[in-house]
Amino acid sequence: MFFLRELPTRRMLQRYRDEFPEMETRDVAEALHLLRRASLLMRELEAYFAAHSLSQTRFLTLIVIDRELERDGLLPSEIADRLDVSRPVVTDTIRTLVKAGLLSVEGARDGRTKRVVLTLEGRAALARLLPGYFRLISGFMTRSAHRAP
Repeated sequence: MFFLRELPTRRMLQRYRDEFPEMETRDVAEALHLLRRASLLMRELEAYFAAHSLSQTRFLTLIVIDRELERDGLLPSEIADRLDVSRPVVTDTIRTLVKAGLLSVEGARDGRTKRVVLTLEGRAALARLLPGYFRLISGFMTRSAHRAP
């Protein structure tokens, strides 16, 4: 999260530029604005997920499995790679989603690996969540386009 509510003015940034010549004032201003917008969007998304008893990590776990159209499930290590989170976080997330009935873990034919698959309840949960998720993002983008610097 980006916790700077009031972004520095161009004048403030220019003062830093005078002190640190390698700084590009415009680039820093744009990056700070982008960070602020992303932070505001993340707050809205976190509230949306919380209202549906999920977290961003849990939601994204469901999504990365669902988007694998050619496969029925993923290995936990593949989920960790796609989410760019640690394997212990993925293990805990999978455990929570299995307990909630949204995922199941199935043994592979060789018995050494386990695939994580969406349950029917998991697919139904995504079908309920995605319309509101997309509306939230669209609304945010519309609102923030009117406030762009």
